[in-house]
Amino acid sequence: MNTLEENSPHLIDALNGVSALPHLGVIQAQGEDAANFLHNQLSNDVLLLPLGQSRLAAFCSAKGRMQASFIVIKTAPDTVLLVMSLDLLAQTLKRLSMFVLRAKVKMTDATGEWQLRGLLGDSAKALVGDAAPWQTMAQVGAHTVAFYPAVLGGSKIPRALWLAPQAQALPAGTDVPADVWSWAEVMSGVTLVTQPLFEAFVPQMMNYESVGGVNFKKGCYPGQEVVARSQFRGTLKRRTALVHSTVALATGQDIFTPADPEQPCATVVLSAARPDGQGFAALVSGTLESQQTGWLAGNANGSALELQPLPYALLEDI
Repeated sequence: MNTLEENSPHLIDALNGVSALPHLGVIQAQGEDAANFLHNQLSNDVLLLPLGQSRLAAFCSAKGRMQASFIVIKTAPDTVLLVMSLDLLAQTLKRLSMFVLRAKVKMTDATGEWQLRGLLGDSAKALVGDAAPWQTMAQVGAHTVAFYPAVLGGSKIPRALWLAPQAQALPAGTDVPADVWSWAEVMSGVTLVTQPLFEAFVPQMMNYESVGGVNFKKGCYPGQEVVARSQFRGTLKRRTALVHSTVALATGQDIFTPADPEQPCATVVLSAARPDGQGFAALVSGTLESQQTGWLAGNANGSALELQPLPYALLEDI
């Protein structure tokens, strides 16, 4: 069986071009209080977000569980866009709007106003170069956000999000199938919360503190006390890992360990087939103890998951 380290030119060539992103949507926050309002709701600093730049952020319950996560893009002094999973957009917009009260901000579903594309390989590099993750480049009305790269063996494949008004011409590049984009996302180790993961994790359980999704120095937001306590009191015992599987996995699926095949110890965050047909890659959030004993995709008779190195280092101290 090929492992993720045994990459091939075929796999790297597949990660090049432009992919449609119909699974993503956009919430717009507009008004003079837009940045301040979102700053008080999200896990990252929005007040100090420079114009034209982006950040990853989580929207949590009072118990610190993520109800959604976003690519936060400040497109104007009074406008912030939240790119998120479309299957959570309606309920997230409703909940955010409940907290507006007297703030001078209007929250709307702006999905229909924007084109969203995922860029891979040369198509990403042409617009963001070697920019660090979350750095954003402007191109005549469009915004291109550098993502964490897909790491395949010793190669880092550039990834980016392209966002532009509907009338704008698409960036150059061959069409990339949605499943290939998903596989590249898995291989980056960074993904957004989707409906099956609603309130399943605090941000650190998806490694958000290690990939720029949590600011521990900013003021309060819903769930902030729980998120901070998990970080600083050593209570965090669950993290996301990268695995290889010989069987297909589904987001939200329970994962077990041979030591206790009846009790779930982990949850599939995102899974996608390898373009070469050699199994599947997945991000799985599970207990640190179970990561040491091994994971099964199912009960005692389930297929074993092969743990792979994460494409980035987990922060041990903040």
